[in-house]
Amino acid sequence: MASRASSEIQKVTVSLPRSLLERLKERVPPGQRSSFIAEAVEERLALEDQLDAIEESAGCWKDEDHPELMTDEEIDAWLAELRRSWDHRPESLGVLDSEES
Repeated sequence: MASRASSEIQKVTVSLPRSLLERLKERVPPGQRSSFIAEAVEERLALEDQLDAIEESAGCWKDEDHPELMTDEEIDAWLAELRRSWDHRPESLGVLDSEES
């Protein structure tokens, strides 16, 4: 999320259901509500972006293109191998292990 210091802030007027506004007032102190609302909107927009990407990619996976991933066991093995690869970062990329940094 963009920080206040790095982005232009504009005032807006929004309408909220009374019960939602009361919950906001109970949970978030004055002076922090704009940041709280901005963060909530940013999170929701990120979720909407993810949902758009999922909809756009619907149908691109075809089981016949991936016969090696037809069973739960094959999928589990593929995921385990993928996750193991995350633990081995190539030194050629200049990435240091956490122990070295």
